[in-house]
Amino acid sequence: MTDRFIEVSLDKRGVSCTAKLLDDRAPITCNAVWDALPLGGDVYHAKYARNEIYALLAPFAPEEPPLENPTITPIPGDLCYFTFTDTQLGTKSYGYETQAKHQGRATVVDLALFYERNNLLINGDAGWVPGIVWGSVVDGLDRMADACQDLWRAGALGETLNFRRA
Repeated sequence: MTDRFIEVSLDKRGVSCTAKLLDDRAPITCNAVWDALPLGGDVYHAKYARNEIYALLAPFAPEEPPLENPTITPIPGDLCYFTFTDTQLGTKSYGYETQAKHQGRATVVDLALFYERNNLLINGDAGWVPGIVWGSVVDGLDRMADACQDLWRAGALGETLNFRRA
């Protein structure tokens, strides 16, 4: 199979990076994401995992991928896929506003980018939260990491995280 690449962007900030899909390690997840592109939504910065930005989306795969190529310690440049139920993301401790677009969905897909080291996928309410590593940034992580730090400090309102075929 030919390598497949996507662009990951923060559109308001005008920054993007390029990631290679890990078809050899997470083929089911890669196919599900690829077939659904473009994808995107409001961006959030993680409270628990540390150096992570993500978008919460409606399910888009015919069925949710199995936990292939799992991790609880993502490294810089990892793209991860998570599936949550509405009750897992429903407590006030997560800080989602009542009008957040994912509210009321029985299943929520989280597409995430990790931009720096020392991440640990543990949640105070649920414990370990393994994710599927389905892509790896191959160009532009430095620019994206700077924008992610700005997102953390200046705020995420009005910003979107988008995934498109490159």
